Amino acid sequence: TDQDSGHVIHVADDRTTESVEVFYASLTDKQRANIEAVAMDMWPAYIKATRAQIPDAENKIAFDKFHVAKYLGDGVDKVRRQEHRALMQEGDRTLKGSKYQWLRNPHNMSSEQASHFAALRDSTLKTARAWAMKEMAMDIWRYQSRGWAIKAWKSWFAWAQRCRLEPMKKVAATLKNHLCGILNAIALGVHNGHAESNNARIQRI
Repeated sequence: TDQDSGHVIHVADDRTTESVEVFYASLTDKQRANIEAVAMDMWPAYIKATRAQIPDAENKIAFDKFHVAKYLGDGVDKVRRQEHRALMQEGDRTLKGSKYQWLRNPHNMSSEQASHFAALRDSTLKTARAWAMKEMAMDIWRYQSRGWAIKAWKSWFAWAQRCRLEPMKKVAATLKNHLCGILNAIALGVHNGHAESNNARIQRI
């Protein structure tokens, strides 16, 4: 989809390198050179095709904020599941039924839900620490300067290295390996929202 208008400009089967290369092949050399940004998830096939076909691709590939958030959310949920099992063995039901509270936007909670979640969030639970890490990482997206964003991510990676929460350390390693594309997304202000919206409509149909 076009980043500005949201118009669908190419449809292909599957999620292969060839799926994307067919689109790039339909463009002239000048059109490919004039592409300013390519927002995507971290799927290797998309990265490979874009690197092969788009000039200066390393500065144009931008990893979508929604997908970064999903990686972080999955890390938080794995910490929650591990901690919940350990607590239940001790007869502690603190985390029972809390899965979606950790994944939901606090702004979308009722006052009762927000009050209950605040107690969990402010606790000494490992899950609360993982959630705080996720929130801090997502807050970095407010930066517009690549330099400040790099400093913020480096600080976050150092925290992740010390956190002793293996799921979050694994997420941090993945994000660190894709940091260039994350910084591009922040600096260029692009996202995958139009494509995700269209895909959601298709799935509903």
